Amino acid sequence: MAPIPIKPGVYKIHAHIIGPSTLVTATEYAVDHGAPVITDRFNPLPIEQEWIIEPAEQVPGSPYVFRLAHHESAGLIIAEDKLFVNGVPRAELTKFTFERVIGGIKILSEKGLAWHSGHRGAQIKLQEPKPDFQQTWTLEYVRPDDED
Repeated sequence: MAPIPIKPGVYKIHAHIIGPSTLVTATEYAVDHGAPVITDRFNPLPIEQEWIIEPAEQVPGSPYVFRLAHHESAGLIIAEDKLFVNGVPRAELTKFTFERVIGGIKILSEKGLAWHSGHRGAQIKLQEPKPDFQQTWTLEYVRPDDED
């Protein structure tokens, strides 16, 4: 499928996992590549659960990068086919595209691998895309990224 554009701004990213509402969350414990990014229950503090999604470059059709909304110097990177959040220069952030699927969207890396969450609390991994609800996500637009 062709990539779809999204409106730049602050989002909550919902995982399609059976059970209570689950959001993409930056953990507070860093390991070798940064803080693992997991799916977890809604946390009333948005510090680790709101993400700025914006084009990597200001050209039409550009892929997107993700940064923590409340820690804008920290963004998503991939290491060992897993998602981490780390403070790296913007040029080193991983770029992603989005595709429509039944029930939501699929988030794909530059290598064409899809985000996958096996269960609540699991670190998000990247896998070959397939029709799987564990690779389906919903983007909840919260606000423009220039507002607090």
